[in-house]
Amino acid sequence: MKKFIFAILIAVTISGLAVSFFAQTKKPVKKNIKPTPTPTPQVSPSQNAEAEPVKTPTKKNERPVNGNSSNNALATKDAPNYFYEFSQPAFTVSKVLIEHDESGKGKISFMKSISDEVISDPIEVSPAALGRINAALTALNFFDSTENYQYEKDYSHLGNITIKIKKNGRMRETKFNWTQNQDAKTLADEYRKISNQYIWIFDINLARVNQPLESPKLMDMIDSYIRRNEVSDATQLIPFLKELGNDERIPLIARNHATRLIEKIGKEEKK
Repeated sequence: MKKFIFAILIAVTISGLAVSFFAQTKKPVKKNIKPTPTPTPQVSPSQNAEAEPVKTPTKKNERPVNGNSSNNALATKDAPNYFYEFSQPAFTVSKVLIEHDESGKGKISFMKSISDEVISDPIEVSPAALGRINAALTALNFFDSTENYQYEKDYSHLGNITIKIKKNGRMRETKFNWTQNQDAKTLADEYRKISNQYIWIFDINLARVNQPLESPKLMDMIDSYIRRNEVSDATQLIPFLKELGNDERIPLIARNHATRLIEKIGKEEKK
């Protein structure tokens, strides 16, 4: 009996070992999973060569360092070649500098005694005024003359004047505060009238914005200038006076005065 039981135990053990061995040697079932294909980049023939660096586009409006000859010629042509300077620290307008080219375009810079600020505005000398300036220079034979226009006595309390002209590669500068040479006086007077006209324009424009009640007094000033022939070209003021006549920021009395001045200048022009 014992032998029979022992034989059964041996058979069961062998059967278990066989099942275990079969489980370990059984091949796993492969799942039918298709791998995701990796896209192959298409390489063009030009990409086979070494990659070129990216070029940064240059600005079209960038100025060249040296500039070309035509630009240099234009700059020379438009450069100012007429210069006038007045200086008297005790005056309300203590310093004036006018510079313009042969067409009359340029700027005026001035300083008032109440401030150290230099104010600059564009100007355009009218053809009539420019003609008188050139006529005076011709009468003086300005470039070939060596005449000293300064009077024998010093009148610097009236202000010192410097006039410099550059033309055709030549330059001459002269200084005086009083002269008996009528043509030199005419030249200085013309520039004083230009300064009167454009400084007044600056003042009235400032009043329109900040101090409208000052405009009637300024209209009286330009009226006085025109009556005394102390502006460069009264006709040149007409478009600006029309603008003032329609500007409701300034008092009606100043607007009406501007309209009357337009009529007055028109009548003088017809004579």
